[in-house]
Amino acid sequence: MNYLIGVDVGTTATKAVLYDEHATVLGHFRKQYALYRNSQGMAEQDPATILDAVETTIHDAAAKADLQNGRLLAIAFSSANQSVIMLDKNFRPLSRFITWADTRAIKVARRLKRSPLGKHVYQRTGTPVHPMSPLTKIMWLHRAQPAKVAQTSYYGDLKAYLFHQFFGVFKLDVSVASCTGMMNIHSRDWDDRILKLAQVKREQLPTIVPGTTQETGLSRAAQEKMGIPADTPFIYGAFDGALSNLGVGAINSHEVAITIGTSAGVRVVTDHPVTDPQQRLFCYAVDNNLWVIGGPLNNGGDVYQWAVEHLVDEGAVENELTDRYALANHAIEGVPAGAHGLIFHPFLGGERAPLWNANARGSFFGLSELHTRADMLRAVMEGICMNIATVFDAVSDLVGKPLSVTATGGFARSLVWRQMLADVLDCRVDIPESFESGCLGAITMAMKSLGMVNQLNVVTDFVGEVHSYLPNSDAVAVYQKYLPLFKQVEKLLAPAYDKIAQLQEES
Repeated sequence: MNYLIGVDVGTTATKAVLYDEHATVLGHFRKQYALYRNSQGMAEQDPATILDAVETTIHDAAAKADLQNGRLLAIAFSSANQSVIMLDKNFRPLSRFITWADTRAIKVARRLKRSPLGKHVYQRTGTPVHPMSPLTKIMWLHRAQPAKVAQTSYYGDLKAYLFHQFFGVFKLDVSVASCTGMMNIHSRDWDDRILKLAQVKREQLPTIVPGTTQETGLSRAAQEKMGIPADTPFIYGAFDGALSNLGVGAINSHEVAITIGTSAGVRVVTDHPVTDPQQRLFCYAVDNNLWVIGGPLNNGGDVYQWAVEHLVDEGAVENELTDRYALANHAIEGVPAGAHGLIFHPFLGGERAPLWNANARGSFFGLSELHTRADMLRAVMEGICMNIATVFDAVSDLVGKPLSVTATGGFARSLVWRQMLADVLDCRVDIPESFESGCLGAITMAMKSLGMVNQLNVVTDFVGEVHSYLPNSDAVAVYQKYLPLFKQVEKLLAPAYDKIAQLQEES
């Protein structure tokens, strides 16, 4: 038997999935790590911890494979995008990874977005101006940490750093590069005008390569840690959102992929770059001939987790002999669509698409003495779905209303949430049984790199069984009344977000 390993390097964990050459899953492996945060908006990861997690999960996956009687064909990577690490002349870390969730560049991003250059940056790079962007992070570093910047010879990200550790090369796939705010989406190369704005030289950045590019000749240290042959090809792959689309077979403009894990994302794949006149959506590369248009949302399952922890009574959990989430889902099922006239805006962690405002804050609207905890729980779940719907509508504006939605992520384990999403979007929602879509997308790119397949759309043969949910007409009618009000209140509150964020900082 021959094997492939897909690796997904995420914000709080690295996952590896072992497949056979027909993309059948043979094992899942995971290692978690800390995301370091503080009240100033820091969100960082330790490079040594990430490296150990990647090497450990690959080792565990390879150990399950029978490499005495089979061959490891390739290891392919999915990774979180928009991280930055400062490296010295010997590629040693001068900082931790500054992740997409880091908001310390908020003032730099606000000034750039409000300047005439803001629209110019978006149109050339497809990256909305926001503190998540490596462009604004590096601009902030020049102001906040000038001494460390003076020592910096290179700026990398998760994947470029890992591949340098493994192979001594400094390269980055076009997909992750397109998420930096410094790559021109039309030329698929670093944009010299944007680099000047960031005060970065081209030679300080990784060389951009196709996602199907292979590296071989694994370093001795990495080989010993992973326990695999040194000539095993490593494939760069793409960023996690792009590979999630690929991994569920949503690779044309008629199919939207939605992921709701800790955060959320709405994405559609096209064969050419498309930017949004209102700058609500990103436009990133999947690989050289495919583009993904969509929006990332900060607030997904983490908001529901917050609500369950604060609104589900511990005594009720003990009495019912069940867990909090099962009890919450049961309570939500007993509340009608619209939560008895209660609307929740889920902006607990600021928001990226469609607001692109790191100071956005959450709120209940319409709360009265008649509302219960169950109403509030349903409103939270509906608010997350309606927030997703605002990005879904923006995507539909650009590429047309899709025929179906494929949804993945931890939320998909909740039957009530599956149906609610179909009702709020008024669109069929398909849930594939395989949840690790990023790893499946990565090994599909590896198959193309190895010549095992000619086109990436072969992934549709690997997805497996899919469960479909059709919109309920009665619930759709309710949400069509509530969604415009959700958007109206959002606009009314927007001018107050900066002020309340300032007051919270001072309190």
